[in-house]
Amino acid sequence: MRYEPRMTTPTLTYFDIPTSRGEECRLALFIAGVPFTDERLNQEQWAARKASAPFGALPVFTMEGRPPLAQSNAILRMLGSQHGLLPADAWESARHEAVMCSVEEMRAKLGPSLRIKDPDEKKKAREALANDYFPEWAGHIEKQIVGPFLGGAQLSVADLKLFVSTSSILKGVVDFIPPTTFSAFPKLLAAVEAVKTHPKVVAWYAR
Repeated sequence: MRYEPRMTTPTLTYFDIPTSRGEECRLALFIAGVPFTDERLNQEQWAARKASAPFGALPVFTMEGRPPLAQSNAILRMLGSQHGLLPADAWESARHEAVMCSVEEMRAKLGPSLRIKDPDEKKKAREALANDYFPEWAGHIEKQIVGPFLGGAQLSVADLKLFVSTSSILKGVVDFIPPTTFSAFPKLLAAVEAVKTHPKVVAWYAR
């Protein structure tokens, strides 16, 4: 009898929110057609398991027979390389990864403002980001985009990361950062719209 290896379903573990690092990994898995367990933790569950995470943070991607894989960019790079969601050319693939790194730098700038309790201080910090940092960041990203997606006609995991990371701002749900913050950057807006209207992205949010 021929031996058939047992296929296991990987698990992506993150919080039950659609606006951050876990969501871009979920989208990559779904678009790639990879069946996976979409494990969503609440804060109490995460507190009980945080010590076991590779870097004490989520998302974490696990598969039987492999050590857990953390850090969203590492997960996206692996999925993109395996499933045609990153360019085959090493230089172009690295260019996409550079954009993903830039997104994480942007998130690191926004993150501290989430912890400011005083409304006036938060307003001041957020307005500074909207007026100075975000336009500068978007200007750099704009220069990287070929159109409609980052590298041209083919969707990549970097496009998914741009889509997820900018969605809250574009929807106007981040206090004191107007949804028009990226209005001067048509290539960025077009890339985000191209992801939003991609058939598989539409299918993910229609579930």
